Amino acid sequence: MSGSALDPKTAPVFPIAARTAMKDGQLRRNVRHATDVIQAKRARVVAEMPDWQELREAGKQIRQHTMENLDFYLEEFEANCTRAGGVVHWARDAAEARQIIVGLVKASGSDEVIKIKSMTTEEIQLNSALEAAGIHPYETDLAELIIQLGHDQPSHIVVPALHKNRQQIREIFQREMNLPKLGERPEDLADAARIFLREKFLRVKTGVSGANFLIAETGGVCIVESEGNGRMCLTLPETLIAVAGIDKVVPRFADLEVLFQLLPRSATGERMNPYNSIWTGVNAADGPRAFHVVLMDNARTEILADAEGRQTLNCIRCGACQNACPVYRQTGGHAYGSVYAGPIGAILTPQLQEMHHAQSLPYASSLCGACYEVCPVKINIPEVLIHLRNKVVKQNGPLNVEAFAMKMMGMIFLSEHRFRAAQRMGRMAEAPLVRRDEKGEGWIGWLPGMLGGWTKVRDLQEMPQETFRDWWKKRGTHGS
Repeated sequence: MSGSALDPKTAPVFPIAARTAMKDGQLRRNVRHATDVIQAKRARVVAEMPDWQELREAGKQIRQHTMENLDFYLEEFEANCTRAGGVVHWARDAAEARQIIVGLVKASGSDEVIKIKSMTTEEIQLNSALEAAGIHPYETDLAELIIQLGHDQPSHIVVPALHKNRQQIREIFQREMNLPKLGERPEDLADAARIFLREKFLRVKTGVSGANFLIAETGGVCIVESEGNGRMCLTLPETLIAVAGIDKVVPRFADLEVLFQLLPRSATGERMNPYNSIWTGVNAADGPRAFHVVLMDNARTEILADAEGRQTLNCIRCGACQNACPVYRQTGGHAYGSVYAGPIGAILTPQLQEMHHAQSLPYASSLCGACYEVCPVKINIPEVLIHLRNKVVKQNGPLNVEAFAMKMMGMIFLSEHRFRAAQRMGRMAEAPLVRRDEKGEGWIGWLPGMLGGWTKVRDLQEMPQETFRDWWKKRGTHGS
């Protein structure tokens, strides 16, 4: 994987990228091990909560209510943030957000920034824009630091370097930090990162963050994390710039009571995040002297206008759906061609691209429902996936193969006569392809054309000689 940013506009379609990823045994072992560990921890701490399902419902209601009144809460956030001394900027898309942030950094007089882990900055490819403007960004989250030093790309929303094992991380640190004698114990790697970052924390005057939540009632920005690097970025720089999608807003401070229980348990299997920081405006006695919040749309209002797709915006970015997804666990995150991988990426990315790119992602799912079962705010991801598949078919026009096939299937299912005729034709067509096993059961190991996609990875059982209708009719005739 090169250091070039994951971009749905230029990334290969999922089936091709996934085929390549499936050949990387080390990556699959790393992803499987990491997701197994996180899932086990999550299951343990969730089982401790007798009201877990009630909490999930409360989380869903908070997010659903917010999206139904998003304009009101955004204006309330802007008013309260401004009153506290912050400056709110509005960005229609990624380009405008990048332009605003680069301008703010330059205005601060800095040519370097320290960053808190933020998938929103990955979404808008902020690091590339900063570097193009002569500004060097330093990632301070350990996983993001590994990604940056390794010239790699994130593969998981919560654990961006999940696809790397300890030995691979050690090799990156040895090479990039010039530490040939670096040990391989976790504490050796943590010490190396701590020493490397400490100098940046104390020297760089401008910080850039994302936001886990924006609190409309107070105008505060909430950051949750596990390492404490985020709090260093929030408190030490003279200028702090936070960029967030407009979907990150929550109405009340009290809503965090629910979300702070759902997020860490779902994300990393922790009862609570070690560091929960809420930053509201500026104070002459402490923290940054200038505080900016960039509120970014970037197609979120289009998602909001879609009654079925809207629930995508309820996501609190815990990554639980990724850990549970059998497709993600086999391919890792890079195959999705977007910073948002896994089931949530399969529904979020195409919508952020206004369905013009990443059309293969809604099909990157077995629709098993595991993502829905673990989602802390009850996003029905399989339902949205089917909704988006319908959009893809419509967007590709009535003459594409899938639309034509589905139209034909619809015509067949509408008529018993046509359905029975199709069954008879199917039995005749499959006859030359059927092979009997030792039990006498018929299997098809090869199908021609596009149908061969099924038999490449599994056998197809032959159609039964007697249909259910025939069996039922015979049963009635015999009176049994």
